Amino acid sequence: MHAMDVLGDPVRRRILELLADGELASGAVVEHIREEFGISQPGVSQHLRVLRESGLASVRAEGTRRLYSVDAGGLREVDGWLAPFRHFWEQRLDALGTEIARGRRARREEP
Repeated sequence: MHAMDVLGDPVRRRILELLADGELASGAVVEHIREEFGISQPGVSQHLRVLRESGLASVRAEGTRRLYSVDAGGLREVDGWLAPFRHFWEQRLDALGTEIARGRRARREEP
């Protein structure tokens, strides 16, 4: 399955957002997703499997726990797909960076 197809699902996007903050046990992922989306543990496990099989998430065993994390390799496909569109926002981000730097400099120069 193409990474963009996988990320088309809001539950899987949310799981990746959770994992972006660091490694999480599958139970913690289930709790968050059940709370936000009302999905059962088997349903969340299916989403985790899809993320894992698509290369967007990885899992490692620690005793009886399964710890999930973002797999940067799978995100390279998304990054590559986005490459031709970056020019739409890079200039604006550069301008924002310039304005932030000006604001910091102005605050340092204040008496």
